[in-house]
Amino acid sequence: MYQGSRRAVVNPVSGSGDHAEYVERLLVGRGFEVERTGGEGDAVAFGRDAVADGVSEVCVCGGDGTINEVVRGLADAGGLGDVTLSVVPVGTANLLAGNIGVPDIRTGVEVADTGDVRRVDVGFADGEPFLVSTIAGFPADASLSASSDLKARLGPLAFVVTGAQEAIEWNGIDIELEADTDAGTEAWTGEALCLLVGNARRFVAEGGQGDMEDGLFDVAVVEQMPAANAVAEALGQRLLGQDTPGVTHLQASNLNVTADNPIRFSRDGELAEHDGLDLSVREGALDLRVGDAYDPDPV
Repeated sequence: MYQGSRRAVVNPVSGSGDHAEYVERLLVGRGFEVERTGGEGDAVAFGRDAVADGVSEVCVCGGDGTINEVVRGLADAGGLGDVTLSVVPVGTANLLAGNIGVPDIRTGVEVADTGDVRRVDVGFADGEPFLVSTIAGFPADASLSASSDLKARLGPLAFVVTGAQEAIEWNGIDIELEADTDAGTEAWTGEALCLLVGNARRFVAEGGQGDMEDGLFDVAVVEQMPAANAVAEALGQRLLGQDTPGVTHLQASNLNVTADNPIRFSRDGELAEHDGLDLSVREGALDLRVGDAYDPDPV
């Protein structure tokens, strides 16, 4: 038996949008009270309500955007450290779920009920939390431009295809970056194709899961390159997965990004324009249930 109350936030239109009744039956059977989102901002409000109501466990059934909204609500209410979070993946990409060993609905429900709990880092970008990543440059614009129809047909590949299309006319971003690393303050200035800041994701070398328990971001700055090369890189998904030339990689606990013109940033899929951005890691800020495939110390 669990102690305290359990609540699930279900986004009925995430992904293919045909999961709500099925997953709700499974969650109710595990003792979760279910709330359905009806529109933008509902998941944020449900996160706040969970803290106010003293809920001890919150399961999010949705994609990375829905998870981010709930985490925003928990953070707004000052309850990140008071609630244990779990996820049931029904979105398009499901990046967080994939990185914590939760590949499907049934596994997600099982993990939400009995999975191991790990205390993981939470990233903040100008005070707004994220669990997976914050990106700027043509990947961020691709996540905005990929149509719902394209995402429904191609899944995560939609972002790669759209990114390749946009890269043909992409002019890059002029940024100044200062990072607090173990070696001291490091700086990068120039024109970049994209800036990638990962908490649960690692963007170069072998890619895949980042270390969510080390108090550090995994950061990659990809230098601007001719459009044809950018398209080839995007189609091969190499920018996010291999140690390619023209990539500056570092690990940092704090980052400051400035630019002369507004830049679109994607924070776990939530898009906003900023002239600059301060990013920091709050180490061990959230209790998160994980699956058997989760690696607490990925190499």
